[in-house]
Amino acid sequence: MKIEKSNQIINPFGGINFVIDEIKKSGILDLVDNQLGKRANQAEYTYSDIFLNLWSVFFCGGDCAEDLNDHLKEPLKQIPQMKVANSDTVLRVLKGLKTGKEKIVSDKGNTYEINKNDKLNELNISILKLLNILKANNFYDFDYDNEVLATEKYDTKKTYKMYNGYFPGMGTIGGIPVYFENRDGNMHVKTNQDEVLERCFLMLKNKGIYINRGRFDAGSYARDIVEVLEEYCKVFYVRANHCTSLTSALLKHKNWEKVEINNINYEVCSIDYQPFKYEKNEEKKTYRLVVMRRKTDNLQVDMFTADNMEYRSILTNDRKSTEKEVIAYYNQRGTEEKTIDVLNNDFGWAKMPFSFMEENTVFLMVMMICMNIYKWIIGKFSGVYSGLKKNFRLKKFIFRFITVPVKWIKRGGQMILKIFSNKTYEVLQT
Repeated sequence: MKIEKSNQIINPFGGINFVIDEIKKSGILDLVDNQLGKRANQAEYTYSDIFLNLWSVFFCGGDCAEDLNDHLKEPLKQIPQMKVANSDTVLRVLKGLKTGKEKIVSDKGNTYEINKNDKLNELNISILKLLNILKANNFYDFDYDNEVLATEKYDTKKTYKMYNGYFPGMGTIGGIPVYFENRDGNMHVKTNQDEVLERCFLMLKNKGIYINRGRFDAGSYARDIVEVLEEYCKVFYVRANHCTSLTSALLKHKNWEKVEINNINYEVCSIDYQPFKYEKNEEKKTYRLVVMRRKTDNLQVDMFTADNMEYRSILTNDRKSTEKEVIAYYNQRGTEEKTIDVLNNDFGWAKMPFSFMEENTVFLMVMMICMNIYKWIIGKFSGVYSGLKKNFRLKKFIFRFITVPVKWIKRGGQMILKIFSNKTYEVLQT
């Protein structure tokens, strides 16, 4: 094998030029600096410089801030007007955006810590509005969940999955994260959730974003939480926990309808149900409970129901949709877990850089914003650039688009990007 060397300065991640150009043209960077404020006069980098540095690491295939020093500083410095910091500076500036933790005491007297960052949540929503992903005075379908983030940090606690981590709550619209709060790993899912959701809904409302339908798992099945959902969602659907009174009511019900959902045969029904306890003078609220059941595969008889049926129930204030429509809509509620998977594997959530919750919250939210921007970029680029699809994960986007050799040359007083490929990058300039 014959080897020939060249000292030409070639950038192997040429596609990043188009990503950065699109981000700059969108106004995202100006919005970042306007909402987060100006840094000290002696500061060499703005918040937008720091965010763009960190986002560029992941758009070029890195998975931690240190890749900026080890692999990507020189390629990124070749981009005109790109100010490239070292990884220590990036992480130090992120730390400066942290907010204090708050103590929460549960009904049982247990003390937990949470961390919310209103500035970054508001920035995220503002960016989504700027990109027309969310539009003011529109109603959207909303999902909320708490997901365990496994990590060994100084202040992490053992989660219900029996390993250390955090247990944040996140609200999404169409798979796009719109609100995030971090929580102790050992915190009960229902503790403080009504306040988390109210903060989320109020922030969205103040930005002109309203909730049409909301889907929630059994961790939201509590009176104080459901009452918040009633106030801010036109329609809500909550997975119901089974108990003795509910089991008794279902066993007494005789009118079951046979339906097929996803090629599986079920029996379904609706009953009026009062799930929560009330004081003597309080108004007692009744909701619709949509129930589905089917025979278990092993035909084993349940000791509580005395039959071999598996029951699942959804509490809702939707009295117009059929049982099949309610169940089919609720069963689409898989976007949250997929979003967490993408954040963990594509946008660095699995490798948090700091030792403390409040600092990691900043990193998690900045990368959450990065994922939202990526979804916007891949959606826009895939419409004009052949070989891209809007559902591509980041790794495929990097292989198909980012990794192309380029060189910046100056000709006639103008900077020109020379691309060593016949791919049609020029369509992005129209």
